[in-house]
Amino acid sequence: MTGSETTAPVTGRSSPDAVKILIAGGFGVGKTTLVGSVSEIAPLRTEEPLSAAGLDVDDLVGIEERATTVALDFGRITVSDDLVLYLFGTPGQQRFWFMWNDLALGALGAVVLVDVRRPRSSFAAVDFFEHRGIPFVVAVNGFHGEHPYPVEAVRESLALPDEVPVLLCDARERGSCRDVLIALIDRLIGTARTQLTADTTFRAGEH
Repeated sequence: MTGSETTAPVTGRSSPDAVKILIAGGFGVGKTTLVGSVSEIAPLRTEEPLSAAGLDVDDLVGIEERATTVALDFGRITVSDDLVLYLFGTPGQQRFWFMWNDLALGALGAVVLVDVRRPRSSFAAVDFFEHRGIPFVVAVNGFHGEHPYPVEAVRESLALPDEVPVLLCDARERGSCRDVLIALIDRLIGTARTQLTADTTFRAGEH
């Protein structure tokens, strides 16, 4: 798959594919928590305390955290012997969105994390990946373990097409986060197969 890496075998066995995945969403939706929950290594974080200087700039309504990611979060999870995911959490505050373009380079897919108490905060992430043709899934983070709205209500609120999976999750739970990533991998595989079929049909039509 484009964006993955496979090194030459050293002992008769190739290294696993390394796939770059973005974890995106609005400010305070739980991106740092998700990366930290699922990562098999100590995650890299670039958090700074919220300061008084940002009170007039950032919308803090419903925000429980007192720190914010100013660059990125980074973690890694081995899905299987053949596949390792490298997770890059994006900054959520609007004044740091300029970094998203650089972080998206080489990414095969994304998870858009949503807080249903503030769904508007994730609209920008949905638009970002739709416009760039990067496959993504939507994960609804249940704060305090609560999911007050069904999946279809979330889909309608975000105006998502049917092919975009929407999952309920808890960013604090490793198993829940892993399920979200597996759903994304399933979508990436499906997208690759569809593209392969289309390419094969196109080439066949040339003869």
